[in-house]
Amino acid sequence: MKNYIIVGADLSDKSMLLEIAHNDRNLGRRSFDNGSDGWMAMASYLKERARQCHGAKIALAYEAGPHGAGLHDFLTGQGISCYMFAPTKMQRSSKMCKQKTDAGDAEALLETLRAHLLAGNKLPNVWVPDPQLRDDREIVRGLLDARVKLRKAHTQVQSLLKRWNVKKPASVGKSWTQTHRCWLRGLSGGTTPLGTGTQAQLASLLRQGEALESEARLLEEAMVRLAVLDRYRDSVQALDAEVGVGVLTAMVFLTELGDPARFPNRRKVAAYFGLVPSCHDTGVRTDCKGHITRQGSARVRWVICQAYHAEARTDPKEKERYGRLAERNPKRKRIAVVAGMRRKVIRLWHVALNVKGSAPNGTPPSRPPEGGKRHFTLPAIPRKHCRRSPEREERRLAV
Repeated sequence: MKNYIIVGADLSDKSMLLEIAHNDRNLGRRSFDNGSDGWMAMASYLKERARQCHGAKIALAYEAGPHGAGLHDFLTGQGISCYMFAPTKMQRSSKMCKQKTDAGDAEALLETLRAHLLAGNKLPNVWVPDPQLRDDREIVRGLLDARVKLRKAHTQVQSLLKRWNVKKPASVGKSWTQTHRCWLRGLSGGTTPLGTGTQAQLASLLRQGEALESEARLLEEAMVRLAVLDRYRDSVQALDAEVGVGVLTAMVFLTELGDPARFPNRRKVAAYFGLVPSCHDTGVRTDCKGHITRQGSARVRWVICQAYHAEARTDPKEKERYGRLAERNPKRKRIAVVAGMRRKVIRLWHVALNVKGSAPNGTPPSRPPEGGKRHFTLPAIPRKHCRRSPEREERRLAV
């Protein structure tokens, strides 16, 4: 007979509200501090409850959110089964959305977990990466965030000059070169067509941009050091051989993907990154597809989009395929781009699988088997069609 202590926990910054049950019998509600001391007190209380219920197994569920997976790691170390549920997959009625309380959320978590443990219902849980992977993600995500902030600072500078009708001279050349930066510094001080307040704001934006460039450079160096470690080196080298993929794209993909063997087929990979169409089937209407879901990591979709554009420009086969799809929908060329991004993601997943040794070697079949996944072997020759620049080649050899 199944014997469980089932807990639904709603977390806030300072406290945790627990709904506790023993199998199908509710045991009441308890509150603990959301901190290390509160976690230890909660674990001791639940273990005592389990002892009173003849050694019942403890299972706790809470929603994934800004609190991260720290509670999950702690409870797992204490021998308590912990589940993290995806808030977007939790079933909520319109009444529950209008009358949201901590007690109601904890009760909903309890009922969902109890239905799984006692009746075998499907869980809306999420995959929890190990602490090492979560730590690696911080470097890559920090680098992308720094570059986004840098682009915003550059846009603010251009908008400031546009508001005051200050145009770049033709002799300056391209934007954000050394010559262009010297011209901007000249505008921020001395005799310029800008007023005192505008000069101060321009100087502030330039200082912010220089600070962000320095931070991005440091994070990029940390990412390169991470990429040459044993757990990433082979995968990064294999992905770097793909057209349009560099070290940054490879690291973003690998850290957000996690273990490639956890996906049973290519459809799950595309769905994980939000590159599958939404569905609105009802009744006899069984083919009502909409826009892509855009669920999952937006960072991966961004880098894959840039990688595919590079591939569509330089790879003759992919260029011909893109042109054929674009001709079918001349007013919706994004359809061809999304299709290429989906193929790119699946291709990179197959490469990661091969590197990890999770896929068999040999010639890939012409069609994937029913219900199975199609594996690709790594190419003997890199598929890159563009020649590396001397600076990039020196940097790669140095790594």
